[in-house]
Amino acid sequence: MILRDATLGDLDEIAELERTLFQSDAWSREMVRDELAGEHRRYIVLTDDGGVLRGYAGLLVLGSDGDIQTIAVTPELRGAGHGRALMNELLDEAARRGATQVFLEVRADNPAARGLYASLGFTEIGVRPRYYQPEGVDAIVMLLRLKERQ
Repeated sequence: MILRDATLGDLDEIAELERTLFQSDAWSREMVRDELAGEHRRYIVLTDDGGVLRGYAGLLVLGSDGDIQTIAVTPELRGAGHGRALMNELLDEAARRGATQVFLEVRADNPAARGLYASLGFTEIGVRPRYYQPEGVDAIVMLLRLKERQ
């Protein structure tokens, strides 16, 4: 597997994977495009040896705050450390950009993702009720203080 920076050339593959993995929660193609082209952001992709996109993740850093915008890995690769690799690259990038803390939201009904984030040092700091629509699933807000990450 190869991690590399995402480009606008990855837009269609990312948007398709977004629709496949997140269904009703999926960002539109236009939202994905705006994220890829957005200022203060870094998006990375995970590809197999044949160049097929198998995952992606995005980060926004403003001042001392970072925010994990999204992360996705195809189901057949989950549990093999690829989500961790994507997260570690984004957390390293947040530190390089001067962030001292990184936030994220995760679905309350996603224990695997919550476990990954906790293992990286994130702590749960709040709940956004009915954040994920149309299902009305709560979002758990998590925070990592980068100085505590070793």
